[in-house]
Amino acid sequence: MPSIGVVLFPGFQVMNLAPLTAFEFANLELGHDFYDVTFLSEEGLPIRTSIGMVIETDAFSGRRFDTVIVVGSIKVDPSAPGLIERLRETAATARRIAATCTGAFLLAEAGLLDGRKAATHWAHARDLQRLHPSIKVDDDRIFVSDGNVWTSAGMTAGIDLTLALVEDDLGPEMSKSIARKLVVYHRRTGGQSQFSALLELQPRSDRVQKVLAYARSNLRNELSVEGLAEAARLSSRQFSRIFRDETGQSPAKAVENLRLDAARTMLEDGRHSLDTVAQETGFADRERMRRAFLRAFGQPPQVLRRNARHLATPDISS
Repeated sequence: MPSIGVVLFPGFQVMNLAPLTAFEFANLELGHDFYDVTFLSEEGLPIRTSIGMVIETDAFSGRRFDTVIVVGSIKVDPSAPGLIERLRETAATARRIAATCTGAFLLAEAGLLDGRKAATHWAHARDLQRLHPSIKVDDDRIFVSDGNVWTSAGMTAGIDLTLALVEDDLGPEMSKSIARKLVVYHRRTGGQSQFSALLELQPRSDRVQKVLAYARSNLRNELSVEGLAEAARLSSRQFSRIFRDETGQSPAKAVENLRLDAARTMLEDGRHSLDTVAQETGFADRERMRRAFLRAFGQPPQVLRRNARHLATPDISS
């Protein structure tokens, strides 16, 4: 029976417990307790979450775990030295180590991410990279696996991580079945982005917001800087400067991200050919779209669509 030790600390964010449901449903699917989940803390005392809920925990006590998962918090503070030392000792004998959200900071403090690729919540990725320069922080992927160490982005991305762990243990059909029961469309691959293009772009002015809305509604068109500037009633130079100041991106990069976002949604829907997707989202041809996908996601559109079709296929045996 794979034992899972979930490391808690005062003030952790309770959303980090939601991904553990994947292990619970795996047990239900199998009809017996395949996974044994234990909540751990430095002293083995009740732990209060950031919202006030209290969770009973056990002390580490030198127990060996198959998988160790560290949760995250909203505010990242230095961890208690005793907790880091216990985490380091426990992880040394575990088959797998994982962290959801900002739990990656604890793994980093314990030296468990040195020289590895890692993910965390996008809002904290730069701090993780700054504090621990030996880590290769990916600020966009929803989860990353590097050897036996797994890390995920924030909030619901932890569900993708635990579904991936279940798939690693029990195969894709089990993971897919659990995803349906959790009312998750399918388990997202780790290569997907943490956030949509419009969520990433947060302009302050109504003028730039209206231009983005215009661009999203006219993705089939050319959407040149000159055309967007005209829609904003600014000169091209003024528009480019204001747009970059407010969004941190050039107009051309923002338009490409909007196209990628729309294309990804159409591909995951599975009802459109690659040629149609390229035309409807303004890439004009499949090759241009393929190059953009490789730059943004590290994989071509065909792979993303194939993954979506495979993971969404009904399991008639369940």
